[in-house]
Amino acid sequence: MRRYTRNGLSFDVRDTGPDNGTPVILLHGFPQTSSSWLKVEPQLHSAGLRTLAPDQRGYSPGARPLPRKMYTLSELMDDVLALLDAVGHKSAHLVGHDWGGGLAWALAGQHADRFRSVTVLSTPHPSALAKSWRNSSQGLKSWYMGAFQFPMLPEAALRGTRTEQMLIRSGMPAEAAQRDARRLRQPNAATGALNWYRGMPYSRSTPVGRAKLPLTLVWGSQDPFLGRAAAEASGDFVVANYRPNYRFVELDAGHWLPETNPDQVAQAIIGRVNGDGDGPRRPRRTIPLRPAD
Repeated sequence: MRRYTRNGLSFDVRDTGPDNGTPVILLHGFPQTSSSWLKVEPQLHSAGLRTLAPDQRGYSPGARPLPRKMYTLSELMDDVLALLDAVGHKSAHLVGHDWGGGLAWALAGQHADRFRSVTVLSTPHPSALAKSWRNSSQGLKSWYMGAFQFPMLPEAALRGTRTEQMLIRSGMPAEAAQRDARRLRQPNAATGALNWYRGMPYSRSTPVGRAKLPLTLVWGSQDPFLGRAAAEASGDFVVANYRPNYRFVELDAGHWLPETNPDQVAQAIIGRVNGDGDGPRRPRRTIPLRPAD
């Protein structure tokens, strides 16, 4: 499947791997696209997994509505459920990075019946993140969330020539930074990406809830945007029945884990899909992964 539609919007999808493989949905973050998974996907395919990586709302050329009210959490969740319906599966494993990770937490809380497991990269549970604003340096790390609410100026910055260098300084590999910066210069692409932040005030009535699925959080200790306090507290927002199987994996890495640490990311996803190590375990335990060869 190359694309699917919902409410008049057309979403591009990279559907790769064995046709009869176990389905895994890969949700990218800001300001990226499904291309962020290119180094991870081959290892998942080798493990017998079929990967479905959409360019999400605001990123697909055919799905870039301008009103920020069209980027509520409920709309974003329904986009993912529509992909699941379009591919003909009742359920799938779910993986998300950055904003895709926040969306994965929400789906694990609100639509657990449609997913088998969740692997979140970088992003703490939204409630843990909100709590950390009051007792850590997270507020300073998240200054850009407020800045993105202004009109026009953030678009000009993202479309500018310095975006590539800004992404590289944050730890993104140069090739990926060039690719994503170029994409942001497409018509309405910058506004679509920013609207994930601008839609946040309209999502306050949509609770994320506690995750009701087997879940792994992979976090980089050098992440410049998302700090330790929220990452370590995220296990508190998994329901009791699943908390013994919750895994917190800490890497010596930054924020852009699919591009910088694809081997360790793939290992975490495959382990979560296969249920490796499930059983009684102390919640929030840091489990180191084998370094890439």
